[in-house]
Amino acid sequence: MCLECGEGGRNNSELTQTEARTRRAELFHSVCSRTVYGLGAMRICPKARPLLLLPLLKPAALHRCPSHVRASPCAQAHRLLPYRGVATEGPASHPSGQRDSVEVLGQLFRRDSYTNVTAKILSKVGRNLHSQAHHPLWLLKERIKAHFYGAFVGRRGNPLFSVYDNLSPVVTVEQNFDSLLIPADHASRKKGDNYYLNRGHMLRAHTSAHQSDLILCGLDAFLVVGDVYRRDEIDASHYPVFHQMEGVRLFSNHELFGRVEHGEDLCLFESGGRRTPQKQETHTLEAVKLVEFDLKQTLTRLMKHLFGEDLETRWVECYFPFTHPSYEMEVRFQGNWLEVLGCGVMEQELVNSAGAQNKMGWAFGLGLERLAMVLYGIPDIRLFWSEDERFLEQFRLPHIDDAVTFKPLSKYPPLTNDISFWLPAANYTENDFYDLVRSIGGDLVERVSLIDQFTHPKTEKVSHCYRITYRHMERTLTQEEVRIVHQAIEKAAEQDLGVQGRY
Repeated sequence: MCLECGEGGRNNSELTQTEARTRRAELFHSVCSRTVYGLGAMRICPKARPLLLLPLLKPAALHRCPSHVRASPCAQAHRLLPYRGVATEGPASHPSGQRDSVEVLGQLFRRDSYTNVTAKILSKVGRNLHSQAHHPLWLLKERIKAHFYGAFVGRRGNPLFSVYDNLSPVVTVEQNFDSLLIPADHASRKKGDNYYLNRGHMLRAHTSAHQSDLILCGLDAFLVVGDVYRRDEIDASHYPVFHQMEGVRLFSNHELFGRVEHGEDLCLFESGGRRTPQKQETHTLEAVKLVEFDLKQTLTRLMKHLFGEDLETRWVECYFPFTHPSYEMEVRFQGNWLEVLGCGVMEQELVNSAGAQNKMGWAFGLGLERLAMVLYGIPDIRLFWSEDERFLEQFRLPHIDDAVTFKPLSKYPPLTNDISFWLPAANYTENDFYDLVRSIGGDLVERVSLIDQFTHPKTEKVSHCYRITYRHMERTLTQEEVRIVHQAIEKAAEQDLGVQGRY
């Protein structure tokens, strides 16, 4: 049932009118009030599915802490991190201590063998750079929103796409992986690549983690924006926290074929079909081609809105577990081809499991930092976390579509220090070391490079040598203060990773 007009809907015969009104009101005020422009600004669901008590709204699913809740005396006894609502018990430099639980956004999560989130990462939760007015990520988000609001309008004149930009980054493993059909043995689930609170909960690795819940909520066209968390290498273009925007559009048979000649004779689905590189086994080829055309046209218009009408684009076939066929979009910018997003026709099994069996659709995802660095000429991803007014002031524009090119701050000289060690016999990954360096060195660390490795011919022990580049974004570092940080990294690597130092 559409929350605004009451049209559409399915399987509501068992609800009384009073129950239906109550459920609409609860869902409207619980979810729709979180859209960026408030309750009355957009059409929330053109033809929604039945209103249920959804995982999206359950505290156990997303662990949202209402804004009016304040820390309990017990919570205040924890060592608070720099941002309100994020705390961890005891010394917080590494997850190897004897703490029993982790607190994130007002929820406690009991530690287990999967817990690998660090205090440094937890300190980023709740920053929500994409919601800070005049931040470059906010600026880009607003430009994309404005494009979708203007380009897609429903029958009543309201924007077709709703926007969700403050869903909790704490999700279940089922939401992050299972709901997207990512196999249990898929490499993307590794502890080495993700931040786990425990075996069942994690910091989302992509905004796609909310896809199934929002479809189950009855939404057919929506954008999700949020911070995502991945353990990764350290350089100017990688950071363990970054921001994504996810888009989904679903079509019924009538919506897809309504404007096609003899469209009443066409169908979304077929029985007895087979999967090919062009389509899924349940989709008709006609439906896939129309959905694919709509997807590519939508994203081409978006990129031309951002880069300019003369932009040259191309599509590259690829693979994602949750779409088929799947594509990456590349744009030609300053003489080079740049990948800007991934997209595809949604796997029908995913759509069916979310209660939209009579629809098919497309989805896309893009990284806000990646686009902002290209569009605004920002050279280092750490700058997005800067509170230096010389950086932020450059993005205070009269209008969100005004042109802006980042003017570099004074480039302070780097300092480099090497660290060499023998690896333990097992259970060592490079991302463990990168995460340890991040936890201790923070944003002083500009880059970590593996510059040498060898295997001892007799003992077969493996040695790694890393070069750590330190550079402060706002002042000159001294070798003395860098050496203190570097020695702390050396000590922690031996204690926490089991390496044997060669320094």
